[in-house]
Amino acid sequence: QVQLVESGGGLVQPGESLSLSCVVSVPFFNMQSMAWYRQAPGKQREVVAKIFSGGTSNYADSVKGRFTISRDNDKNTVSLRMNSLKPEDTGVYYCNRLAKVLDWGQGTQITVSS
Repeated sequence: QVQLVESGGGLVQPGESLSLSCVVSVPFFNMQSMAWYRQAPGKQREVVAKIFSGGTSNYADSVKGRFTISRDNDKNTVSLRMNSLKPEDTGVYYCNRLAKVLDWGQGTQITVSS
Protein backbone atom coordinates (compact mmCIF):
# COMPACT_ATOMS: atom_id res chain seq x y z
CA GLN A 1 0.00 0.00 0.00
CA VAL A 2 1.40 3.34 -1.05
CA GLN A 3 1.70 5.65 1.91
CA LEU A 4 3.30 8.96 2.86
CA VAL A 5 3.74 9.81 6.54
CA GLU A 6 5.09 13.23 7.47
CA SER A 7 6.29 14.23 10.93
CA GLY A 8 8.25 16.89 12.76
CA GLY A 9 6.05 19.96 12.63
CA GLY A 10 5.34 22.35 15.43
CA LEU A 11 5.17 25.90 16.69
CA VAL A 12 8.41 27.86 16.59
CA GLN A 13 9.53 31.46 16.85
CA PRO A 14 11.02 33.37 13.92
CA GLY A 15 14.67 32.49 13.42
CA GLU A 16 14.38 29.02 14.88
CA SER A 17 14.87 25.69 13.10
CA LEU A 18 12.88 22.53 12.52
CA SER A 19 13.43 19.25 10.77
CA LEU A 20 10.73 17.32 8.96
CA SER A 21 10.77 13.70 8.00
CA CYS A 22 8.64 11.68 5.61
CA VAL A 23 8.49 7.91 5.37
CA VAL A 24 7.57 6.90 1.84
CA SER A 25 6.10 3.49 1.17
CA VAL A 26 6.36 3.23 -2.58
CA PRO A 27 8.09 0.71 -4.84
CA PHE A 28 11.47 1.69 -6.21
CA PHE A 29 11.75 4.70 -3.93
CA ASN A 30 15.37 5.23 -4.93
CA MET A 31 14.22 5.96 -8.48
CA GLN A 32 11.63 8.55 -7.49
CA SER A 33 12.10 12.30 -7.61
CA MET A 34 10.57 13.62 -4.43
CA ALA A 35 9.51 16.99 -3.14
CA TRP A 36 8.33 18.85 -0.09
CA TYR A 37 5.23 20.93 -0.66
CA ARG A 38 3.78 23.71 1.44
CA GLN A 39 0.21 24.91 1.65
CA ALA A 40 -0.01 28.25 3.39
CA PRO A 41 -3.36 29.45 4.75
CA GLY A 42 -5.59 30.53 1.88
CA LYS A 43 -3.03 29.62 -0.76
CA GLN A 44 -2.43 26.79 -3.18
CA ARG A 45 0.02 24.05 -2.44
CA GLU A 46 3.48 24.81 -3.80
CA VAL A 47 6.79 22.98 -4.12
CA VAL A 48 9.41 24.37 -1.76
CA ALA A 49 12.15 21.78 -2.29
CA LYS A 50 12.76 18.90 -4.65
CA ILE A 51 15.33 16.13 -4.77
CA PHE A 52 15.96 13.94 -7.76
CA SER A 53 16.87 10.28 -7.78
CA GLY A 54 20.56 11.09 -8.15
CA GLY A 55 20.51 13.40 -5.16
CA THR A 56 20.48 16.76 -6.93
CA SER A 57 18.22 19.25 -5.19
CA ASN A 58 16.43 22.44 -6.09
CA TYR A 59 14.60 25.05 -4.02
CA ALA A 60 11.97 27.71 -4.33
CA ASP A 61 13.47 31.19 -4.16
CA SER A 62 11.59 31.86 -0.94
CA VAL A 63 13.48 29.12 0.95
CA LYS A 64 16.79 28.99 -0.90
CA GLY A 65 19.72 29.12 1.52
CA ARG A 66 17.53 28.29 4.51
CA PHE A 67 16.04 24.86 3.72
CA THR A 68 17.89 21.66 2.89
CA ILE A 69 16.22 18.57 1.46
CA SER A 70 17.81 15.15 1.75
CA ARG A 71 16.91 11.53 1.23
CA ASP A 72 17.88 8.17 2.67
CA ASN A 73 17.18 5.48 0.11
CA ASP A 74 17.92 2.72 2.63
CA LYS A 75 15.19 3.99 4.94
CA ASN A 76 12.79 5.28 2.26
CA THR A 77 12.74 8.69 3.85
CA VAL A 78 12.87 12.27 2.67
CA SER A 79 13.83 14.99 5.13
CA LEU A 80 13.66 18.77 5.19
CA ARG A 81 15.89 20.83 7.44
CA MET A 82 14.49 24.33 7.88
CA ASN A 83 16.64 27.08 9.35
CA SER A 84 15.95 30.75 9.99
CA LEU A 85 12.23 30.19 9.84
CA LYS A 86 10.00 33.13 8.99
CA PRO A 87 6.30 33.73 9.66
CA GLU A 88 5.66 33.30 5.93
CA ASP A 89 6.91 29.71 6.22
CA THR A 90 3.76 28.89 8.16
CA GLY A 91 1.63 26.21 6.56
CA VAL A 92 1.04 22.50 6.23
CA TYR A 93 3.99 20.64 4.77
CA TYR A 94 3.60 17.52 2.68
CA CYS A 95 5.99 15.23 0.91
CA ASN A 96 5.12 13.52 -2.35
CA ARG A 97 6.55 12.55 -5.66
CA LEU A 98 7.54 15.44 -7.85
CA ALA A 99 5.55 14.05 -10.77
CA LYS A 100 2.56 11.72 -10.80
CA VAL A 101 1.79 12.59 -7.21
CA LEU A 102 0.50 9.89 -4.94
CA ASP A 103 -2.45 10.17 -2.58
CA TRP A 104 -1.52 12.93 -0.16
CA GLY A 105 -0.57 12.15 3.41
CA GLN A 106 -1.89 14.05 6.39
CA GLY A 107 0.90 16.61 6.27
CA THR A 108 2.53 18.28 9.23
CA GLN A 109 1.70 21.77 10.47
CA ILE A 110 4.42 24.39 10.84
CA THR A 111 3.56 27.61 12.61
CA VAL A 112 6.16 30.35 12.85
CA SER A 113 5.06 33.05 15.23
CA SER A 114 6.39 35.19 18.02
